[in-house]
Amino acid sequence: MSANPLSDRDAIRRLLNRLGLGTGPGQPATSPGFEATLGALLAPPAAETGPPAPAFTPTPRPGKGASPEARKARNRESAADGRELGVWWLDRMAGTTAPFPERMAWFWHTHFATSVKKVRDAAFMYQQNDTFRRLGRGDFGELARALVTDPAMLIWLDGQGNRVGRPNENLAREFMELFTLGVGHYTETDVREAARALTGWRVDYTDGGSRLVPRAHDPGPETVLGRPAGYDAATLVDHLVAQPDSPRFLAGRVWTRFVSDTPPDPATTDRLVRAYGPGRDITAMVRAAVLDPAFRDPASVLVKEPVLWLVGALRALRLTASSVPEQALRAGLVGLGQVPFAPPDVGGWPAGARWLTTASALARLRLARQLAGRGDISPVRTAAPADRIAATAELLGLAAFTERTATALRPLAEDPEQLVTLAMASPEYAVSG
Repeated sequence: MSANPLSDRDAIRRLLNRLGLGTGPGQPATSPGFEATLGALLAPPAAETGPPAPAFTPTPRPGKGASPEARKARNRESAADGRELGVWWLDRMAGTTAPFPERMAWFWHTHFATSVKKVRDAAFMYQQNDTFRRLGRGDFGELARALVTDPAMLIWLDGQGNRVGRPNENLAREFMELFTLGVGHYTETDVREAARALTGWRVDYTDGGSRLVPRAHDPGPETVLGRPAGYDAATLVDHLVAQPDSPRFLAGRVWTRFVSDTPPDPATTDRLVRAYGPGRDITAMVRAAVLDPAFRDPASVLVKEPVLWLVGALRALRLTASSVPEQALRAGLVGLGQVPFAPPDVGGWPAGARWLTTASALARLRLARQLAGRGDISPVRTAAPADRIAATAELLGLAAFTERTATALRPLAEDPEQLVTLAMASPEYAVSG
């Protein structure tokens, strides 16, 4: 731990970057103090903020007799809907005056990673996204129960093909390994038994939900993690989240996404678990994490995920994603390696220094040029040339640039647009320090 923790001002900058999606709408013009800022961020929003969601209708995939042309047309429609949904969410994150619910929705999207490329239905992807927003700050058990029979999740992890006598283990395995317990805290027998408990669930395209088909469900009993019972989806999830390993697993995820790339030590994990408590309160766990002294340690840096880098830039420049040319926006996200609603696999996206590659640096620079050319950079334009580097740092929510970066930026002081472009591609802006 550093002997010189961040000042209150710099700790608030870090807080706004990590929990508040960067500088932007609804943030205080003057600081009310670290804990007051944290309280305001975590408080339930008074009202919905952001653009309304696109209106999608669940659409069954073409049946066995469908022509190749019909299948291709359905896939093209699905891909276009997925792109539209992604831009909508970026716009919502960029413009919201209540950023924490959106930040947590992104956190859960990286945790319960689900891809529209397999689901192929934007209506179901939006429904899951809204579940993250509604339930993702409260009781983790309630969120997990909703996700285990979520239509997008059932399609993504082959839950629809899970039936009595022929259980499919995908959903049960990932729910234990990636979503609730972590690697090494269950056996193959537990997976087989949990898969039996999850048999019989089917996606209902009529009402956009899911339903249990009793004849396809195995009534049990099953023995999961040493306890025999006649489990169903809800009671199985309740059993999993009640395991001592579950809150400790979640504490590690919260810590490495909000505080530091270095996992927490056992004593810190214990503190986060106590805050989470019997109510499985995720917001309380996040609060405990950012109130830990490590949050103010200058060494507790986090590399920004590309989407969080982009959203922070949009908020700083008072831009929407939809105002950026579609091709440039998509090329930028693909080049950065992170497209909303399209994680590479069920494990989601990586965290940490793996985002800092030569290819991603070039993609950031290209996308930054698009943003700086369209956004509001008036605080930099109106500053005296000698003050523009400091004004750029302030615009982007940074305390300052290193001398090395400042040296590279000085020749651009007469060109505010190029200055802001290069600053957004700088190491300081790629890392949430």
